[in-house]
Amino acid sequence: MDNQRLKNAILEVMNKQIMDNDPPEIKKTLVRLQENGYSKEETIKLIGYVVASEVFAVFREDRRYDEKKYIAALKALPKLPWTKEG
Repeated sequence: MDNQRLKNAILEVMNKQIMDNDPPEIKKTLVRLQENGYSKEETIKLIGYVVASEVFAVFREDRRYDEKKYIAALKALPKLPWTKEG
């Protein structure tokens, strides 16, 4: 899969979640980041990183989607999921 197709797939997932308000934390994160001075483009990119991180973890770790982990990562933004504490 090329980079553009991957970006489009991630955007499709994000847009569906935002439209369906499922999980509701995605819209809350969108609003929170923009209220904290991030542009719409920056906000979409940050949320996209979380979506991609969870998708890749599902494949890499051969596990099911973990909504609690996903929501925690959204709430932690702008800290990225792969950023270590410390």
